[in-house]
Order: sequence, then C-alpha cells, then structure tokens
Amino acid sequence: MKLSDVNWSFHTVDTWTLSVKTGVLIINCIVIVAAGIYFDNLDQYQAFQLVQAQEPLLKNEFEFKQKKASNIQDYQKQLTEVQGSLENIIKQMPLEEELASLLIDISQTGVLNGLKFKLFKPNTPITKGFYVELPINIQVIGHYNELGLFISGLASLSRIVTVHDITITPENNDGTLLMSALVKTYYEAPDVSLIQKQKDLR
Repeated sequence: MKLSDVNWSFHTVDTWTLSVKTGVLIINCIVIVAAGIYFDNLDQYQAFQLVQAQEPLLKNEFEFKQKKASNIQDYQKQLTEVQGSLENIIKQMPLEEELASLLIDISQTGVLNGLKFKLFKPNTPITKGFYVELPINIQVIGHYNELGLFISGLASLSRIVTVHDITITPENNDGTLLMSALVKTYYEAPDVSLIQKQKDLR
C-alpha cells in the first residue's frame, strides 16, 4: 500500500495498515521526546549563552589579575617606600605639647626677617585621621624681600609648616606691604598608633 493511497483522516485510523500505524506512532514518539528534550534543556541552553557572553569579560579580568600578580614585588616595594615616607612625615610632626614652641618659632621667623606682626591668630584645630591640622591666620608688614625670606624660613623649619591663601597689598607709600596668609601646621593626633596611622593613610 502506498502512502498516497492512505486516507489520513483521523476517523479512518482503523483502515490504516499496521505498517502505517507503526510509522505514525514512531513519528509521534520522536516528536514528543524531542519536545521534552528541548524544553528540559532550554534553561541550560540559556545559561550557556549567558556564560558564553561573559567569557570576554572574565578573560579580561583574568588577564588584569594575572598582570597585577606578576607585578606584586613592585607593589610591595612601593608600599615599603610609602611606609618609610609616612614615618618620616610623622617624625616631622610635633607632639601636642611641642606646639607652643613651634608657634614661637613661626613668629620668630617673621621677626628675624624684619617683619612686624599685625595679626597672629591660631584657629580651632581640625582632626584628620592620624593627625591634627592647626590653621593660623597671620598678617605681617614688611618689604617684598623680607616677605620672601619669611616664607622661605617657614619652609625650612624642622616641623611641617605650609602657607596658603596669600594676599599682598601696599601698606603705605614707603614701599612696605601687608601680607595676609593662612599658615597651617600639623601635629600627631593623641592615642593613635603607627599601625593605625598607616591604615588611615591608605
């Protein structure tokens, strides 16, 4: 019997030959099994596609970490240098009880360079991690070269002193100038260990 001779209507199933019925049954089984496999593995296939899309990012991350690991000795060397610099900076900071002496050194630096103080006003200390910043508003009167020597003298003090917000205006007709500035000095915050200081620096 040829397939073209078969009446494929569902109502004529009982007239189909055994071979046709067997073939239809096998095809149905194949379709059902294939559909089951497809839907059962759909989530896995989607997960595979997601991982495949992430592959370039993971590869770049691996290469970055590999490069970082190969430079670990350089990083350790730099860390040692930073820690050494930190220790030197801390040594240049006065203790809180030495602060009065440092303020005297600042004012004497101005006087020794021929300046006259119009204002010398320490402000409220500001705690910043392992150190405390003490801002001081100053106004000094003198000639241009004397002002320059004063700034240079502050930079050469054994303790850290920085100068900010400098403004210079004529004071009178004899060539004297008025310099206003914010001078900052720094001292160690009390009860902070060197280990904690290093952590704060990071």
